[in-house]
Formats: sequence, C-alpha cells, structure tokens
Amino acid sequence: MGNIAVVVDSNSGVTSKDLQSLKDVYVIPMPFMIDGEEYFEEINLSQEDFYSKLENDSDISTSQPAIGQVIELWDNLLKKYKQIIHIPMSSSLSQTCETAKNFAKDYEGKVFVVDNKRISVTLKQSMHDALTLIDKGYSGEEIRKILEDTSADSSIYIMVDTLKYLKKGGRITPAAAAIGTLLKIKPVLQIQGGKLDSFAKVMNEKVARIKMINAIKGDIEKRFKEYVEENKMQISVAYTNCKDKAEEFVNQIKQEIPNIKIAYVEPLSLSIACHIGSGALAIAISRVL
Repeated sequence: MGNIAVVVDSNSGVTSKDLQSLKDVYVIPMPFMIDGEEYFEEINLSQEDFYSKLENDSDISTSQPAIGQVIELWDNLLKKYKQIIHIPMSSSLSQTCETAKNFAKDYEGKVFVVDNKRISVTLKQSMHDALTLIDKGYSGEEIRKILEDTSADSSIYIMVDTLKYLKKGGRITPAAAAIGTLLKIKPVLQIQGGKLDSFAKVMNEKVARIKMINAIKGDIEKRFKEYVEENKMQISVAYTNCKDKAEEFVNQIKQEIPNIKIAYVEPLSLSIACHIGSGALAIAISRVL
C-alpha cells in the first residue's frame, strides 16, 4: 500500500499530459453546463471547443463536481493509499472546498481537505509542494496545516481584454462596461487570499503589463522579500486563448525580473476563463516549499 495520494481538481491546470510525469496525483475534472448540456474539462471539453462556444455566446456556467464522484475516487484511492491530500480551488471562489470538507469528516485520519486559497498556477504549485512534503515524510494532517499556513504566500494579477464577461457575471454594471469599452479600458484584477478583486484600470494592454510587473516587483520587495532571498519564490504566466501574447509577456518579465525563475507558462483554468473571456494575461508569484 502506498503512503499518500494527492487529489486536485482541473482548476489547478494539472493536465493529463502533466500526469504522465507525476506520481500519486489524481485530477477531478470540473463540470460545465453549456447550452443545457454537461461538459467536463479535458474529457469532452477542450480549450479550443470552450473558446469557440464562449465566442459564439453560448450559455456557459460552472458547477461543482458531483460529490458521489469525489467519494468514489476517495474510496478507490484508499484501497491503495493510507491517506489522501485533497486540494480543491479556493473556498472564496467556490463551494467545492466546503462540500469536500464536510464529507471528509467521515474519513477522519484518512482524507485531509486543504483550503489554501489558491487557483490555477498557484494551486498547481500547492500540488507540487504537497508532493515535496510527502517525500520529506510529513503526515497528511501536517501537510494540510503547512499548506494552509502558507496560503498567503502567493499573488495573481490578471489583465482582462474585454469587459463583456465581467458584465455578464454581474461583477460590473452594464453602464460601467459600456463606458469602459468606449474608453478602451483594460481592467487589472488580483487574486489575494482566494478572492477575485479589482486592482487597477488602465488605458491599454502595454500599460496593463507594466502595472502587473510592477505589482509583482512590489510583492518581491515587501511581502516576499525573505523568501526571495532564500530563492524560494517563482513566477508563472497564464493566459486565455492568446499564447503568442503570453510568450511576449514572458520575455518582458525576464527582462524586468531576471532573478526569479518562471516556472509555468500555460492556459488559465476554464473556470476562470468563462468569467473573463479570451485575450487575458496573468502573472503569478508563489512560494516554493
């Protein structure tokens, strides 16, 4: 019997390709309702199909994984492993975490649900951190506590290319969206402690990129200075349907912040993409345990 398995959902950005080189990691696909039909990320819903449906104004909403699916996975894994570390997306962005915590009470000492307030590339780093801690011999409860205690050691800044989907999701009013579109405003959002909030409003993408890089520099110099000096921080870049722009952004980051490794450059999870649309760029920084 193995020691500890790590479970994440597809909001982490962990793909089937990633799983080919990862041991003891399992991914729960996030469900979407699109025009009344159920789809699952990376099973019957690819990135390309999703953006095609999004741009054709399909009715898209996200949902929690069926708890029966989660429990079935736990039960099967506990035939092979002694314990499970389950790291869902932030409880501030979804009820998925709270639901899993409630059901994990029936698996006391075996299933440890982590709420470390992360999503996308920062959640993916938490998965790698969990594997590192497992290799070091920590127990499931110890790993849960460490991941939650270090939950604030990350930042994400996101430039949104269109206001259409923020308006659709009720995050801004139709009037604000109309004015913003007329003035070609690019909002920059942030995720700190799991919540998606406004960070800045700028007039074009060039300024937005500089704004995000400067925000990361500020985090490096203030919040994360100690960990930077220990070489324990890394940067990631994520994007929605704009790989070429992301690669340009990476080159700009390397010039502006040459002393910190860029760990991942990959698409944002679709659960975020459905709220912000195509053309978004994000930069994240997170502590490595």
